[in-house]
Amino acid sequence: MPVTDLAVRTSGLGKRYGKQVAVDGVDLAVPAGAVYGFLGPNGSGKTTTIRVLLGLARASAGEVELLGRPMPASWREVLPRVGALVEGPAFYPWLSGPANLARLDAADRDADPRTRRERVAAAVERVGLTAAGGKVVKAYSLGMKQRLGIAGALLRPRDLLVLDEPTNGLDPQGTREVRSLVRSLAADGTTLVVSSHLLAEVEQVCSHVGVMSGGRLVAQGTLEALAAEGEREVVLRTPDPGPARQVLVSAGLAPTDLGAPAVDDSTATLVTTLPRTGAPPVEDLVARLVAAEVRVRGVQVRTQTLEERFVALTGEGFEVRG
Repeated sequence: MPVTDLAVRTSGLGKRYGKQVAVDGVDLAVPAGAVYGFLGPNGSGKTTTIRVLLGLARASAGEVELLGRPMPASWREVLPRVGALVEGPAFYPWLSGPANLARLDAADRDADPRTRRERVAAAVERVGLTAAGGKVVKAYSLGMKQRLGIAGALLRPRDLLVLDEPTNGLDPQGTREVRSLVRSLAADGTTLVVSSHLLAEVEQVCSHVGVMSGGRLVAQGTLEALAAEGEREVVLRTPDPGPARQVLVSAGLAPTDLGAPAVDDSTATLVTTLPRTGAPPVEDLVARLVAAEVRVRGVQVRTQTLEERFVALTGEGFEVRG
């Protein structure tokens, strides 16, 4: 993929704190227009990488490009086109949400003060906080503060939006609203990097994924490609487990007999993992079973979920933070 097609590119990115290596040789490639889910367990280097991308920390090694421009050399040109919500929003607790956004906008020397009120109102409406306009932030729930933080990142049109745990603290309705917001921003052409520990959310909104572990990028690509790299299993239901096992073994597979479910003692279930290369097509396996007079009551090809793939890559469960 040409560099011009990437909204975010790093090459050999590294970050050290004394002798501690936080990020080690990371090569990010975030396509323009993508919703890129950035995953990683606690201490994986995910948040440090985001901080380096945004110029909040200086890289110890490697190169960074945002929107086709080198960073941090081009920060003055690039950062006005980048919005971010990193490590939770911080606001003046005794001011209302719109008043906080107005102060935030006033700190942007490139923002036009003549259109501030309209832009603040539009950002508040987009995240669903218009009805809470007169309430001080001290009275906001955690989810409302998260939405206000996203509104702050949307005060101006952005080509790239970096959101760190955007659904943190949201109830199911708020989570659905943020999910819809992410989709609408992507539909408008904005590239999004969404750091999250909720893999179900990532699967629903992201087109691409990067997985960090131990300071390294251990996997990257489309959701489909990541799933294709994982293990596939064939689940076979048959009342003839003995002959079925013989057929599968003769095909070079190692089936596991899960026995019969309690509700149906006449049908056994065999599960076999397909090798990544050289595996016979599933339809050929079924043909062999039928030719051996094995009665087949069901065949399912099961691929790893994103959670299972994440655990295989990192050794961590999905309820993790980085």
